Amino acid sequence: MPVGHDPNPSTSAPTDAELDVVVADLQRSIQEWATRHELWVDCGFQTYADRIDGEPGETPVVTILHFDGDLGRALDGDFEGLDMEFVELLQRQGFWYERSDSVSAHIYLEDDSPLLQPFLDRENWQWVCGLVQQDVADVHDELYSHFAKRPEDLHRLTWREFETLLFRIFQAQGFTCELGPGSNDGGIDVRVLQRDPLGDILTLVQAKRYAPRNKIDMSAVAALHGVADVEAAQRSLFVTTSDYLPSARKFAGRTSIPMALATSADVRDWCRDARDGIIRDKSKLVTPQAVSRLIQRLAPRDSRIVHARTGYTVIMNQFAIVLKETMHAALLMAIPSRTISDDGYGQRGREVPEIGPACLDRLTADTVFRAKRSVRDGDVSYWNGQNLYSAWDGSPALFDLRD
Repeated sequence: MPVGHDPNPSTSAPTDAELDVVVADLQRSIQEWATRHELWVDCGFQTYADRIDGEPGETPVVTILHFDGDLGRALDGDFEGLDMEFVELLQRQGFWYERSDSVSAHIYLEDDSPLLQPFLDRENWQWVCGLVQQDVADVHDELYSHFAKRPEDLHRLTWREFETLLFRIFQAQGFTCELGPGSNDGGIDVRVLQRDPLGDILTLVQAKRYAPRNKIDMSAVAALHGVADVEAAQRSLFVTTSDYLPSARKFAGRTSIPMALATSADVRDWCRDARDGIIRDKSKLVTPQAVSRLIQRLAPRDSRIVHARTGYTVIMNQFAIVLKETMHAALLMAIPSRTISDDGYGQRGREVPEIGPACLDRLTADTVFRAKRSVRDGDVSYWNGQNLYSAWDGSPALFDLRD
């Protein structure tokens, strides 16, 4: 029976392990088919998160088939009948595919599959986990939005991801924060410094990512109070994804140094506040004066000028300037291109980015966008969920609008 067409679906959502079985069965059938036709050379599978490293779309990508040889030619119809045979192979199992570029294909579930939402939930979760970095959330508000809506997912994070999430939340609130090393941290995961005219206020934060039934006892909160006393902190905060035993709450209420006890419900509220504080219009994150200075300093081969080539049968170019970047995130501003040669019809030719004072007119909500920054083998790239940008090499870029 085709996957995704079970007439008696389970009332509970499938687990990740069960979804993994669906993917493994699909991949095995594709590989067996390609091997039978002597096409399985330089081929493989990747997850959307691993290959794209970008925000999921409305339809989950079950797996990505990549190739560098005859399999791609077969899907293009170069081997009579094999392209339709592949389509039928997927249809029998409840799937369909779409070529994303010349070397890969995205495979999707049929629209009426009961597994559609579970796969989408998993894909979104992988995306959210990828945003739990020390310097990404000021650009990506999905991190906060997810936990504001689904605080029960907090205990699914690793202990380090949970600590990092809290660190980002406190930073979003305007505090000066220090994230502990994760081990040998003396029992303190985050230090939060609140600047105050009457004296700075230091809050020591202990985070425990526990299952809901594993409640915090008095000894844990007592240990935090002891560190706060030694470090002369003004406050302390214990945060857990579970809850507290009555003895822990009673102890926290009697400490000489004020101690607050927080749960997932509090983290949910903090995430709502942080989400609401994220600026939706990304152009507001950089001033026109800063952009003007940046444009004036740009050299012809400046690495801050980036380029993406889009299209499969039609070749188009997208140029942008990197306005702001951190280790994991960046703000880019799209800039226009200028044709320097064409075939006389404007259908095929070469173009370069248009750089100059007119670029300031591009500083709008429609042209400034976020991207995830990645470094591989020393090369920096930026992915905005649609296009992969890398440093422009200064050579005129080919465009071909003939389909």
